[in-house]
Amino acid sequence: QVQLVESGGGLVQPGGSLRLSCAASRTLFKFNAMGWYRQAPGKERTLVAGLSDGRTKYAESVKGRFTILRDNAKSTVYLQMNSLKPEDTAVYYCNGDYYGVQYWGKGTLVTVSS
Repeated sequence: QVQLVESGGGLVQPGGSLRLSCAASRTLFKFNAMGWYRQAPGKERTLVAGLSDGRTKYAESVKGRFTILRDNAKSTVYLQMNSLKPEDTAVYYCNGDYYGVQYWGKGTLVTVSS
């Protein structure tokens, strides 16, 4: 059973920063891709940042502000979020493609508010 566990969410003021972590129960080398998604109330879950074959991709709304990083030794993927805006408020989910099967974490809530 593959498990992904997110942490690092919380309340932050606009303009602030947070770093989310996603700890995987398997080595990252066995994942075809890893990514962060988010879902705001009443909206669909959408891709925020992805990492595959050494390449990264970002949603237009977060380019230049968010960075996806990986630490292979810790089997952990991070999402560094800077210059946060109220519209970044959402539950953030970690996703991993493990031998073609999609796995999801339970999510961590990020609230950007003054």
